[in-house]
Amino acid sequence: MPQSSSSGTADGTPAGKRSGTIQSISIAARFLNALASAAGPLSLSLLARETGTGLSTAHRYMQSLIKEGLAAQDPATGLYDLGSTALNMGVSALKRIEPVEIAARHMKELARKHAVSGGVAIWTDRGPVLVRWYRSADFSISSLGLGDVLPIDNTACGLMFQAFLPQEMIRKARHLQPSHFRGAAAKKEQLAAIRAANWAELTSHLLSGVTGQAAPVFDAQNELVCVVTTVTDLGQMRAPEDRDALLHAAQAANKETNGG
Repeated sequence: MPQSSSSGTADGTPAGKRSGTIQSISIAARFLNALASAAGPLSLSLLARETGTGLSTAHRYMQSLIKEGLAAQDPATGLYDLGSTALNMGVSALKRIEPVEIAARHMKELARKHAVSGGVAIWTDRGPVLVRWYRSADFSISSLGLGDVLPIDNTACGLMFQAFLPQEMIRKARHLQPSHFRGAAAKKEQLAAIRAANWAELTSHLLSGVTGQAAPVFDAQNELVCVVTTVTDLGQMRAPEDRDALLHAAQAANKETNGG
């Protein structure tokens, strides 16, 4: 029988950290996270090592997870993997993810902290349309706002959509945008570079001295769902991290959407 200790538990969890949580659930979550993060099924010994538990503890927890359908064991190999219940929970969680709202939350915070105005654009038959727009107290362009259609070729946002969307969709939108509005068609090499970097930046494309940036946001199937974009005067940026603020916001959004 395991002996209790005032300094810790049999599973290696400090006793002082148990307040306010159910320890068994926290430990079970470690096993589920280990299975979810693995490239394939895991042995019991590897699970024990990944979760910082002993073999007997790992066996007990895995049997309990199997009973609830959260884990499964291959009878031929003895290896463990996620069970049907865990997979169903994952699918349900994915269905609840709203990439545009997630991206909007990060962009609102970006505009609050940095000398940039920015927002979120989705693709429509007419091209990119701003569905969220947040003005910075330090820098804003009054001519841009919610519901605006952006040029396909001479904005960073338009180029980002072009880099990932089917050419037929781009062709239809280009036909609807006046030539003086959309700009000159982008070259394949330019789009390939944008696609490789997940980043687009143009300066003095709409207004002299103004820089536009854009980055993609994907869903769990790695399909583009929206683009986060900013406009700013590079001379007004107060700190070096301002330049990379959009990139970090896009990375945070993609982490939440399981995209990218």
